[in-house]
Amino acid sequence: MKVVIQRVSDALITVDDITVGNIKSGLLIYFGVCKNDSDKELPYLVNKVVNMRLFNDSEGKINLSVKNANKEILVVSQFTLCANLNKGHRPSFDNAEDPVIAQQIYNKFIELLKGEGVVVKQGQFGSYMKVAYTNEGPVTIILER
Repeated sequence: MKVVIQRVSDALITVDDITVGNIKSGLLIYFGVCKNDSDKELPYLVNKVVNMRLFNDSEGKINLSVKNANKEILVVSQFTLCANLNKGHRPSFDNAEDPVIAQQIYNKFIELLKGEGVVVKQGQFGSYMKVAYTNEGPVTIILER
């Protein structure tokens, strides 16, 4: 799995000009499921996401997690994270997991995040989405498992 995490002051996802998910402040997560990934890797990723210290404490130090800072998470499915650009200039998406399996893993990821007591919003799996956000810092972290 490939996960891109961005600290944001706001994020909004629309599908056909209809808002399907939005947060005011927290983490925007792009979540890609590649071939041979399994849900066994999810507890590790969830633990990292909810405990990663990316927010400022009262002294201005980046010392608080999304849980500690009472922030929200917006998760976007993104198969393009599994792209292969080794040949030519057109990305190959052959390494992306079958959509049925990917959606099951994506849903489980969201379920586990919610189980950590964090407010979690999401995009619409398999849809053409528009994502608007303000990256704070900027802070962008890439996790692979």
